[in-house]
Amino acid sequence: MAKHVGAKLPDDLIASLKTGKAVGVLATFSEKGLPHTTPIQLIYPKGFESILISIHKDHTGYHNMVWQKKVMMCFMDRDNVAYSILGRAGVVAAPSSVHPLMNVVRIDIIDIKNDKSSLTNIDSGIGWSYISKESEELCTALMDELKELAKVL
Repeated sequence: MAKHVGAKLPDDLIASLKTGKAVGVLATFSEKGLPHTTPIQLIYPKGFESILISIHKDHTGYHNMVWQKKVMMCFMDRDNVAYSILGRAGVVAAPSSVHPLMNVVRIDIIDIKNDKSSLTNIDSGIGWSYISKESEELCTALMDELKELAKVL
């Protein structure tokens, strides 16, 4: 059964996000009320109360966030990390200083729900790899931007 844990990121989720390999599923709604989910790989915690993400400026999830502001993100990773976060999204860099098609969004946490099961453990998260050396360089630069913004925002 899910348990609400407040509005501060738990230590195990922060550790997962800081690996640079976490995947979060961003859930938004369109102006027509249609649900939309988006896997996000470029994520970094900003302290205990916000998350920074990098997302393409033309992505439907981005447009929904700008319109509606409230979002949910779900995270599942090894060591039984399982959380859903309700947050309020705000654009902090449009465009990103790294790439003109990417924007940086801060999600301020409203509530966190612990989704760990009493019956099962999550043994691994979503595994992913880069499709090219160029994509690795771009993603590394975008992640470095999130890390720097987490210090100064």
